[in-house]
Amino acid sequence: MAKVTMLNMAGAEAGVIELRDDIFGIEPNANAVHAVVVNYLANQRQGTQSAKTRGDVRGGGRKPFRQKGTGRHRQGSTTDPSQVGGGVAFAPKPRDYRYTINKKVRRLAMKSVLSSKVLEKELIVLDELKFDAPKTKEMIKVLENVKAGKKALIVTAEKDENIVKSAANIPGVRTALVGTMNVYEIVNHNSFIVTKEAIEKIQEVYI
Repeated sequence: MAKVTMLNMAGAEAGVIELRDDIFGIEPNANAVHAVVVNYLANQRQGTQSAKTRGDVRGGGRKPFRQKGTGRHRQGSTTDPSQVGGGVAFAPKPRDYRYTINKKVRRLAMKSVLSSKVLEKELIVLDELKFDAPKTKEMIKVLENVKAGKKALIVTAEKDENIVKSAANIPGVRTALVGTMNVYEIVNHNSFIVTKEAIEKIQEVYI
């Protein structure tokens, strides 16, 4: 098992935690990560875009001008896509972009990004993260103490409103629970900050 040094909120060492090799020490699978990220982004699409085809626009009842003698190209309808005010060729219509990914692939992708964070030294484990009240300044101070990157994802085992509200107004910083974190968010942030309790829960869930 790999061992990672834990830090406290002041940035000082607070012990060592062991990480399971089958979760935090596998060979990252780039194909699985790519597939899950693309799936996540596709599922976020609203699919509400719409444009009118030539059958939806008004007009087109009669030939706009005679076939010959005008010096213009022949035209049979004002709804043709080549005409101003005409319909759109292959117009987009509302659709559902959602699709599912195999559970094994999703688990492999999650283990791959967790392992990547360890390999790239972007995993920061805190012994605890607690605030008496929502304080953005205190959260900024903690992030500076642990030398977090500009984009940081903070993962906790249980929801704590003080933590969520303290991080809400900091650009590039997001919070998540073990049950709600996803591959895209982990990949999209430079620092992966996890509490000791969250690490233990991750190792229970993905065992």
